[in-house]
Amino acid sequence: MTLILQLITSFLASAAFVVIFNAPRRSLLQCGLSGMLGWAAYYLLTPRIDTIFATVTATFIVGVISQFFARIYKKPVIIFSVAGIIPLVPGGLAYDAMRRFVENDYNAAVQLAAQAFLISGSIAIGLVISEVLNQLIRKIPIRIPHKIRNK
Repeated sequence: MTLILQLITSFLASAAFVVIFNAPRRSLLQCGLSGMLGWAAYYLLTPRIDTIFATVTATFIVGVISQFFARIYKKPVIIFSVAGIIPLVPGGLAYDAMRRFVENDYNAAVQLAAQAFLISGSIAIGLVISEVLNQLIRKIPIRIPHKIRNK
């Protein structure tokens, strides 16, 4: 039941981001789906591996899905990728870090800020890896054998 609630909430968060930032309304479903799948990957991986690696993996999945949707729907990749990473952004962690700074709990604040920074960096790394792999795949020439070409 918790997984279903997590999926619904992440879908709504990504879809609401699309509405708030005036992305094309036709991409609402795809953006929500990319955010939901990314969060599902993160949610399922977090108990098994470190949060940073789970974030990189989930963001990579969002990047791949975004590339796929961009090709199919002929829209910029950024529409799908930015909306897809919204559930992964460590906003609560950054808020807690700033709150600890204000409360003069500097040790906890630095730890939370470092973790938020690492998660933010892992989001960037996941998107870059998916883009690099996409560029590599696009540059691979597809050779059609002569017999098939002449049919």
